[in-house]
Amino acid sequence: MEVYTVTVATGESEYSGTNNYIFVTLVGEKGESERTLLDNPGMDFCRGAVDEYKVTSPRPLGSLLLVRLEKQRYWVEDNWFCRYVTVEPPGGDKVVFPCYRWLTGDIKVDLRAGTAKTQRDDALAQLLAHRRTELQDRQKIYRSSNNTTTQRQRFTCFQRLCNNCTVSWVSVLDGNILSRFLAHYVFGSEYCMEHWKEDWFFGYQCLNGSNPRMIQRCKKLPENFPVTSDMVQSSMAPGTNLDQELKEGTVFLLDYAILDGVPTNTIKGKPQYIAAPLCLLYQHPDDGLMPIAIQLGQTPGLDTPIFLPKDPPLAWLLAKIWVRHAEFQVFQVLSHLLRTHLVVEVFCVATLRQLPAVHPIYKLLAPHLRYTLEINTRGRSQLISADGIFKRVVSTGGEGLLILAQREYKVLTYRSLQPYNDFADRGVSRLPNYFYREHSLMLWEAIHSFVSGMVSLYYQSDHDVQGDVELQAWIREIAQEGLAELPSFGLPSKVSTREELSTLLAVVVFTSTVQHAATNNGQFDWCAWVPNTPCTMRQPPPTDKNAATMEMVMASLPDVSQSCLQMAITWHLGRAQPDAIPLGHYTEEHFTEAPAVALINGFRAELEKIEAHILSQNERLELQYLFLLPSRIENSITI
Repeated sequence: MEVYTVTVATGESEYSGTNNYIFVTLVGEKGESERTLLDNPGMDFCRGAVDEYKVTSPRPLGSLLLVRLEKQRYWVEDNWFCRYVTVEPPGGDKVVFPCYRWLTGDIKVDLRAGTAKTQRDDALAQLLAHRRTELQDRQKIYRSSNNTTTQRQRFTCFQRLCNNCTVSWVSVLDGNILSRFLAHYVFGSEYCMEHWKEDWFFGYQCLNGSNPRMIQRCKKLPENFPVTSDMVQSSMAPGTNLDQELKEGTVFLLDYAILDGVPTNTIKGKPQYIAAPLCLLYQHPDDGLMPIAIQLGQTPGLDTPIFLPKDPPLAWLLAKIWVRHAEFQVFQVLSHLLRTHLVVEVFCVATLRQLPAVHPIYKLLAPHLRYTLEINTRGRSQLISADGIFKRVVSTGGEGLLILAQREYKVLTYRSLQPYNDFADRGVSRLPNYFYREHSLMLWEAIHSFVSGMVSLYYQSDHDVQGDVELQAWIREIAQEGLAELPSFGLPSKVSTREELSTLLAVVVFTSTVQHAATNNGQFDWCAWVPNTPCTMRQPPPTDKNAATMEMVMASLPDVSQSCLQMAITWHLGRAQPDAIPLGHYTEEHFTEAPAVALINGFRAELEKIEAHILSQNERLELQYLFLLPSRIENSITI
């Protein structure tokens, strides 16, 4: 009788344990063990437990191929999260079988050993059949559809504030009523409240705010933005002018044309308003990046004047508020939701449908896709649904949101998701104090180097990439199904080289970690002081620069109920999650072989160097940029 030592690790999160029956069968090249009920004296499969058992076989099983787990109900259904199983054969080395999944209902699961294998690495018919069966089962579960759940989330402290709030924005602006509240949660939000009216702070947010990839170099003024040199001369440094600075590459543009004509929301029976501004900025040698001209529409004319810093202060302030309002729409709907959440969802679904758990690319991507489908489902039901948060407080909520997203779909490109190309195409590679650019490029290099190492480990040549039928099915589903409605995306439906594969994988990891953090993590900092980035506007854009009054500003901004809800949602979305896993931390050990583990350790060491650099750089800064600290970047999109 052969005796195998089996250990079973239960998950560490809440409710991971079970009191149901768990059976195991060991499957080897020469046969199967007895189907064994795993039952030690006392409690088995408690949360965080690693339980050891003996499993017998009447004959040697040979090389172990699979571990078969079965869960059966005992009295009541009790789901179970299994982390891994290890098997130590008589006189042999321990073999790890990663699981990292929930077992729900009466279910049977066959686990492969942890060594990553492409299909060409499997010669046995039994293992090839296991790959096919696993994918067939997953393809029945995961489809490209909009199924939603009805989970609710609570923002209790903010709801109490909203329900009891009768104060007006006039008193808030004049009396700093929220200063203690803001200071209690985030330093950045208090700093924003103190400096939001200042032009340098407006320019800073174009570089390092929640939408840091909107700004582009302006080589020639758009025909629909008739700014003259005389208009902005007072904003120029001594001895220069607009035409000269356009040639020097120090003039930049924000163009929100994508908002032009988007239908607006109606909230509590009252119409809301949006604008499609154009904003010109100048990199002043002494003052930094400064706004120098704003037009609140795409069609110039008497009703769309060009606002300037030398205009009456309230007129210039109101023009900047309108630009920041446009910024809220673009960063929440396009930069955040569409360009991170929904793009990564395409790769998530294809990975689950086309790559078995033993595949090296599945193992590489799985930690960076954790919870993404779940949070996107919640987002569909709670944020962007017909009765969701956006419909209640955002000026593009409802039909406008869908039209805005459809417009972005038409212009979104694969190239723009690659940071070096993005910065070069926007002409912003030389802009100073662009911390988002500097940090994201360091992180891109680290990610690209890491995934390139993994690709080289499992694909010895470009021919190996081309011959991996599962990998080719994966990219084909992404390009032909997941991204089929994006006419300009430009991703081929096959991958031909190791370099192409490495770049694509780096895009997925970068987008699900760094890019998401850049747009998500600072939301509360920039949006908690609502006048800085209002979610909606209740009056139309001003048409007369000399008619701006404080009453007009107050009437335009969100009411306090809307403002409280904006604060609530940006706090909830931007806060650190209690079970967050930082970038490069792989708590689920899908890779078990030493070379892959060494690459992971090297990646983490590089991230530690980047962390030290960013912290050192920020020691001298009054307004610190820490959103892309690796320790503050989640390993996947979970919120």
